[in-house]
Order: sequence, then structure tokens, then C-alpha cells
Amino acid sequence: MVSLAPADFVRSDEALSRTWTEHEAEQYTRWLATHHYENFHVVSFLLPKHLHQDFYNVYAFCRWSDDLGDEIPDKAEALRLLDWWRGLLNRLYDEGDAWHPVYVALHATARRHKLPKQPFSDLIDAFVQDQTVGRYQTWEDLYGYCRNSANPVGRLVLYLCGYSDIERQKLSDFTCTALQLANFWQDVSVDLQKDRVYIPIEVMDRHSYRVDDLFAGKQNDAFRRVMHDVVESARSLFTQGLPLIDMVDRRLAIDLDLFSRGGLKILDKIEQQHYNTLLRRPKVSKTERVALLLSSFFRQIFRRAAA
Repeated sequence: MVSLAPADFVRSDEALSRTWTEHEAEQYTRWLATHHYENFHVVSFLLPKHLHQDFYNVYAFCRWSDDLGDEIPDKAEALRLLDWWRGLLNRLYDEGDAWHPVYVALHATARRHKLPKQPFSDLIDAFVQDQTVGRYQTWEDLYGYCRNSANPVGRLVLYLCGYSDIERQKLSDFTCTALQLANFWQDVSVDLQKDRVYIPIEVMDRHSYRVDDLFAGKQNDAFRRVMHDVVESARSLFTQGLPLIDMVDRRLAIDLDLFSRGGLKILDKIEQQHYNTLLRRPKVSKTERVALLLSSFFRQIFRRAAA
């Protein structure tokens, strides 16, 4: 089996030219999913075993899309590869044909769970946008980005778990957008290194704080007011999404509760360090992550018992 991260895979003639069986393709997506991002292991542990491979397959698509956007240093080349990636998606859905291991593996998952093409296409749109847009003037502009970059993931998870109704999807959108925003506010300094500013310009204007101030690292009262506003906006979205937890089965409910509480914990950490995210990236410790997992688990056990 070829064990290569996406950026290395696209440079490998052997990987690109070989014929992949479904079994080999699933081995590859499993390898990719289990060798990156420890949070994914938590999701796999909590979800029913029969869904693990399907989650690996969807994750592999997301991982590839992300890496083609972020791990290819030349923007023109990244855009070319994302266009190539979209062509493979269209080929899968329009012709039922796939040769790339991610799409070979995804084909069976898409058929089994009736996954629509749109969430996958939206994700590619988001990674293209990352190459072309580095500033967001209004909240609506930023929410538009989140509709492509974050919300499709939640909708795909719901599809995989057997939920396809609009009501649950809308609640999932609140949670996924909130998670994306919490990540942005946690990684303000990291994104600046990529020349990306996700704080809406209209919020900075309201507090007389400029983009130039942000790049200069000005951690002043104006910046703290800006961060207070954006943190509270994310917190409100988390609250709006919480009802979804009571509308899904117990295992998925634990996952949703864990991610929501984890995102809220990040916001609490930002507030506790007086919104100083330019000099110090807030982190949730391993001990705190375990505590969050246990509290989510017991919260759902007792809630269902009471019901």
C-alpha cells in the first residue's frame, strides 16, 4: 500500500498511475485518517464500528482538499490541483467513475449513505477561496465562507449517521460555524503568518482597530474589545446549535456535545487570558480534554435516563 500524505502523493508517479482496488483504497484512507489529528480517533471511538470506514473515506476527501489548498506553496499550482480535484469529484458523481484511491473508497460510501455532491463541492470552493481571499469585510462575508468550509462537514456526518432532514442540518450549521470561528479566534496569530484575517473588518472598524494594527501585534484595549465581540458571537452560535444533541442517537450526541463543549472551552480560554491571542495561542490541555469527554459521556447518559 502507498502511504503518502497528499502533497507527496501528487508528486509520486507510482501512486498516480497505479490501479487501486476498493480494498487498497480503503486501506489508504484508513491510514490517512489514523495518522493525523488525534481528535479523529475520538470520533471513531465513539461512533459505531460499522461507520468507521465511511468516516475514514469522507475524512480522506477533506484532508486531501485541505492539503491541496494549504500544503502547496505556489498559489497557482494549488488552484490548478484543486481544479483537478474537483474534476475527479465531478467524474465520480456524473459518470460513476473513479481511479484515485480517495474517490474509489468514497464511491461506495456515497452510494451506501446517499451522500449528495454539493457538500464536497462546497468544501473545494472554500479551499479555492483560501487562495484568493484573505480579508472579510462583514460578518455575512465570513459566514459565507463558513457555509462552505465548515458546515458541509457537519451535514456529511449527519448523512453518514442516517439524518438528512433540513431541521437537523440547520442546527448542525450553527455548531459547525461556531467551531470554525472558535478555531479562527484561537489561531489569529497563526493565520496572520498566512496573510489571512478572519476577523470581520466591520468589527475592527467599530472599535477603531486596523488590519495594520493586527499585523503589528498591537494587543491593546481596542483589540480586546474586538476579540470580546467575536468570541461572544461564536458562543451564541454554539448555544443555538445545542438542541441538535437531543435529536440524534446517544453515540453521536456524545460527539456533538464533546465538540460543542470543546469549542466553548476554547472561547473560555481566550477570555481567561484577557483575549491575548496575538502573543499566546490558547490551548485545551490533555487533562481538560479527558474531562470534557467524560462530562459529555455522563451528561448524555443521565439525560437519556431522565427522559
